[in-house]
Amino acid sequence: MSELDTWILGNGTLVRGGSTAEVVPQGAVAWTGERISAAGDEATIRARFPNAHYLDGRGGIILPGLVNIHHHFYSALARGLDPGVPMRSFPEVLDRLWWRLDRALDCETVGISALLSVAECVRHGCTTVFDHHASPFYIEGSLDAIAEAAERAGISALLCYEITDRNGPDDARAGIDENLRFLADRADDPRVRGVVGLHASFTLRDETLALVAEGRPPGSGCHIHVAEDPVDVSASIDAFGVGPVERLQRFDLLDECALLAHAIHLEQADYERAAEADAILIHNPESNANNGVGRLDVPRTAALGCTIGLGTDGMSSSMLRALRFAFLAHRGATGDPSAGFEALPGLLANNAAVARRFFREPLLGQLVEGAPADVISVDSAPPTPISEENLFGHLVYGTSEAPVRHTVARGRVLLENFRHTTLDPEELAAQARELAPPLWARFRSLDWNTPYLGPSEG
Repeated sequence: MSELDTWILGNGTLVRGGSTAEVVPQGAVAWTGERISAAGDEATIRARFPNAHYLDGRGGIILPGLVNIHHHFYSALARGLDPGVPMRSFPEVLDRLWWRLDRALDCETVGISALLSVAECVRHGCTTVFDHHASPFYIEGSLDAIAEAAERAGISALLCYEITDRNGPDDARAGIDENLRFLADRADDPRVRGVVGLHASFTLRDETLALVAEGRPPGSGCHIHVAEDPVDVSASIDAFGVGPVERLQRFDLLDECALLAHAIHLEQADYERAAEADAILIHNPESNANNGVGRLDVPRTAALGCTIGLGTDGMSSSMLRALRFAFLAHRGATGDPSAGFEALPGLLANNAAVARRFFREPLLGQLVEGAPADVISVDSAPPTPISEENLFGHLVYGTSEAPVRHTVARGRVLLENFRHTTLDPEELAAQARELAPPLWARFRSLDWNTPYLGPSEG
C-alpha cells in the first residue's frame, strides 16, 4: 500500500497495552491497512507519514481496542421487559425471564439484538467480543446471523451457541451441531471464529457432555457459565456426584481454552484445578450485583494462580465501566479503601491475552508495530500527570466515565468523532421498537417451571 493509505490517530496520551502499559504523553498510532505501522512519539510519526489521513484525539487517552470476553447479545431487547411474575432468586430469574426470552427469539430478533449490541460495542471502544447465544426455536443458522452483524459492524467476535438439556435431547443435539458446524465453517477466519458453548453444569446431562467432548475439534475450547449461583454446584452434586469444575475435568473440557464465566461459588480445590489447567475465569461484576448472586474475589483467586478476565454478561458493552464497577465493588465488599490494586489492574490486559489464544494474533491488544490496528481514543484529557504507575487510577476515576471519540478495528474507522460509520444506531433502534412488542407477546405466552435437565428420558 502507498503512504496515502496510511492513517494516524494522534494528539493524545498513548497507552501501549500489554504487560508494561507504557505511557507516551504526546503519542500517536499510525496504521496501513489492517496493521500498525508505528506507535509512539507523535512528532516522529507525523514526520515519517506526512500525507497520512489524521484522526484528532483532542488530548484524550489512546488505548488498544478493548476486549469483552463474556457478552449476551440476545439480551438487547429485554430492556424494559416486565416478566409479570415475581423473581425472588437467581434460578427464578433464569426460569421466568431469560429462559422464556430465549425461547421467544426468532431469526429477526436474533439479528437485530446482535446489531444493537455490536453497535454499543463500537460506541464503547470494544473491538473484540466473545458472545454466548441461546435461541431454542432458532438454532440452526443463528450463529451465522450473529456473525453477519459483527462483520457488518467491523469488529472481531468469538461466537458460540448455548448447549443445554433443559429443552430436551433434540435441542441439545441441535446445539451441538450448530457449534460444530460454525467451528468448521470459520476455522480459518481471522476475524469471526467459533468456540463450543455450554449453558451450565446443572442443565447438562453426562450424555451431552460426552458428545461435546467427542465432537469438538482439539484446542477449540468451551464457553460455559460456572457457579454463578450456588444452585449450579448443589444441583450438579445432587445429579452427578461432583461439582461443575470437576465435571468439566472428567470430560476433558477443562483446558487453556475453557472460558468459565462467573466462577463465584467454588471451593479452593476448584480454583486450583482451573489454575492447573490454565482455564480462564471471567469476572462479571455488574451482572453479579444486579442478580444478587455474590462476586468473584479477584485478588484471592488470582493469588491461587488463576487467569481472570472481565465481561459484561449482557448488562452493557462498556468494558471501562465494568472495570470501574469491579474496582468499587471490591472496595465496598472488603471495607478497605486501599484495596483493589492487587489484581484488578490486569483484567483488561488479561482479556487481550485471552483473545490471543483464540485469534492467533500474538500482538493483539498492543499498540506496537505489526499488531492488528485495533485502536480507540477516549475523550478524557488527563488533568494530572499520567504514568505507568498511576494509569489504573486514571482509568477508573476518569477515563471510565468518558465517551469514546474514535474506534478503529483492523484499520477500519468504525466510530469517528462519536459518529458510527458502519451502522446507524437510530435506524436499528427504530427497527427494534417494531420487533420488540411481538417478541414480548410471545414471551408472555410462554410458561415457566422448566426442569433443569429437561424432560425425563425414557
